[in-house]
Amino acid sequence: MAQAVEEWYKQMPIITRSYLTAAIVTTIGCSLEIISPYNLYLNPRLVVKHYQFWRLVTNFLYFRKMDLDFLFHMFFLARYCKLLEENSFRGRTADFFYMLLFGATVLTGIVLIGGMIPYVSESFAKIIFLSNSLTFMMVYVWSKQNPFIHMSFLGLFTFTAAYLPWVLLGFSVLVGASAWVDLLGMIAGHAYYFLEDVYPRMTGRRPLKTPSFIRSLFADEPVVVARPANVRFAAPPVDEIPQN
Repeated sequence: MAQAVEEWYKQMPIITRSYLTAAIVTTIGCSLEIISPYNLYLNPRLVVKHYQFWRLVTNFLYFRKMDLDFLFHMFFLARYCKLLEENSFRGRTADFFYMLLFGATVLTGIVLIGGMIPYVSESFAKIIFLSNSLTFMMVYVWSKQNPFIHMSFLGLFTFTAAYLPWVLLGFSVLVGASAWVDLLGMIAGHAYYFLEDVYPRMTGRRPLKTPSFIRSLFADEPVVVARPANVRFAAPPVDEIPQN
């Protein structure tokens, strides 16, 4: 059993494995009181006035206390982050990292701006960890890129993947969880989907092109091209040309 888990972990692509490891280590560290969640949560005042910039990252790593909800989100993180990185972003690790960076930026911006709007500022002030929202964003992007896959919810009913975010949102409401967290993930996911998939098809321009400095952080994966035997892609050397 332990060996199977080890093999499953080692076979994960680099971004999925790194994010999952950081999330589990951070959450366990907080549960054991090695790390204080008060040093991790998103606090704009501490970021700006006290230069605690790490909060812009650490609030995406803590998934609250270790309970059934934690296992639920770890499953979705491992599954859909892995599916995206291995399929839609296969050989494009830099693009996948940029997608997560874009999502984290959008989510942070929404919370900061929402905190300044009357009537809803109190609701946004309660959102101090965005890890669940970023996970939900990945679920949303995957559902948009694989809309016709048939799925089942707890064996109760079947639906296509296009409706997965809405099914999960409804489930969150039924169990009494805050719908804001899931809605934020859907907003960030739709923003990425529109700018990366819809807008380029409409205009021929791609506004979310991954910057070169991010590409330089990741080595390109080798692409193996199979070809039949005795087939050349270039002209043969002069000494191999038969003489008449």
